[in-house]
Amino acid sequence: MLWFRNAIVYRFEPTPGFTPEHLSEALSEHPFTPCGSQELSRSGWSAPVSEADEMLVFSSNGFMLINLLQEERILPGSVVREALDERVALIEAEQSRKVYRKEKLQLKDEVILDLLPRSFTRRRRTYALLMPQQGWLLVDASSHKRAEDLLNQLRQALGSLKVQLVQTQVQSDKVMTAWVQGETMPQGWALEDECELRDPMTEGSKISVKGQELLCDEIAAHISTGMLVKRLALEWQQQIRLVLHEDLSLHRLRLCDEYRDQLEADTPEEALAARDTELARMGLEYARLLPELIAALGGEHVQR
Repeated sequence: MLWFRNAIVYRFEPTPGFTPEHLSEALSEHPFTPCGSQELSRSGWSAPVSEADEMLVFSSNGFMLINLLQEERILPGSVVREALDERVALIEAEQSRKVYRKEKLQLKDEVILDLLPRSFTRRRRTYALLMPQQGWLLVDASSHKRAEDLLNQLRQALGSLKVQLVQTQVQSDKVMTAWVQGETMPQGWALEDECELRDPMTEGSKISVKGQELLCDEIAAHISTGMLVKRLALEWQQQIRLVLHEDLSLHRLRLCDEYRDQLEADTPEEALAARDTELARMGLEYARLLPELIAALGGEHVQR
């Protein structure tokens, strides 16, 4: 089933006439091709849905799914060092001289070039959901660096890309801390059994709680010393579970079992039709979830 496990959320301002066809044409200028024998890495756009492997943009109900495919060669440092040591030892033995640092650096480059064609490769896919009608762009990534890598490639393909990380009127850690202190949560939201507390004044001071009732004296005592909730597991509408981080990134997104079973029961059997239905559902779920999450955090802060 199509579903993002993580989501880094951006406000997205599409250009006039932004369509799946326009996006597909732009991405087709930068398709994925495998690493050459002397290349450490390469990335490009690939089909996001295997059932439609000729389509770089899979769209449904105005939602657009894309996929950045990255390939990198695996060349462990220990392998490079071992080969370099062997080459240095051979030179010193044959020429009866010491190999110094500058020459070692040159030899290291030669060793890497020799090893690259024989190295294994690893591929990694990063998906993004574009929601131009709602003004959102979501990247399925657990780190901002990985999300920014995709956005930079997308910006290169399109020529320009107006996106910015979503911001709220109230700091998320203050809202999450208040909820764990027992403040009434907005309708539809409920605490799960996991959170992380940190002391903003003491670097490295962190307490992780899992599998425990959060509205308890022990956690309240930590908060009373100045610790804030920086990560909090939540349930929304008895349909979606997630872990909200203080930077507003969403992690471990998953459908509640009963709701997932309900959706799967209504999914068409034909594979491509199933993917079309799943993409539309995923987009609609996020179109409902994101405004309610932002409202729960005091509303959106719009940058001028």
